[in-house]
Amino acid sequence: MQDGGWGEALKGASLRLRRLGRGVADLILPPMAHDSPEATASAGLTPGAWSRVVFLEAPVCDGCGAAFEADGGTFAADRCAACTARPYAFGRARAACVYDENSRDLILRFKHGDQQQFGPLFARWISRAAADLIAETDAVAPVPLHRSRLLSRRFNQAAEIARPLARSVGRDYLPDALVRAKPTASQGGKSARGRRENVKSAFAVTEAGARRIRGRRILLIDDVLTTGATGETCAKALLAAGARAVDLAVVARVRTARELTM
Repeated sequence: MQDGGWGEALKGASLRLRRLGRGVADLILPPMAHDSPEATASAGLTPGAWSRVVFLEAPVCDGCGAAFEADGGTFAADRCAACTARPYAFGRARAACVYDENSRDLILRFKHGDQQQFGPLFARWISRAAADLIAETDAVAPVPLHRSRLLSRRFNQAAEIARPLARSVGRDYLPDALVRAKPTASQGGKSARGRRENVKSAFAVTEAGARRIRGRRILLIDDVLTTGATGETCAKALLAAGARAVDLAVVARVRTARELTM
């Protein structure tokens, strides 16, 4: 066996040992539900919270991840009318669930409540919802925060999802390839046009990042897709720097994220 073969064998053995150790630890100290002090079979949500989250299942629009009301069969269009008329700069998008009062509470606790334990959980949700995108991606990159926002929040929520996701699927993780070059106001409360203007020219690819993304398909990770303005601006920066293609995966999307009137 060549050296590369030994390396893969050792990596596999190490992964199996970690899983065994985690299983033994869970028997002694059962992991707690993130939304409650109840112990669960695996770290996640209590059954009640889980049942209230509206997970998005196929068929979904290939361009924005919106759920189709029905499966149109083999000859059905793979994109909604809005994505057909005006495609995003990113090629494809997937969302794990609908952004509503139930998922919003979990995401806000993660984003503003310093509850970073939600990161690996959301990574698992995305790995399921975006499995087809992950199969074709070369590297995973989070939507960045500006350093001033990072200082106040202390962590980048997109990075806390992207890191365990990349590790679990065996893809390169690129935390610093894309940067937020200028501070922007919160997107909350802004119209679709206002959101696009707010993030216009806000993102840039670093010199080192350009070398790592050139010619590769990048999976961009964020927490919520509202209008797609942030994801689109990031995708444009990555594509301009030489990425072969950019896809987007998020924890949740609002139901009206994509409309022809926008």
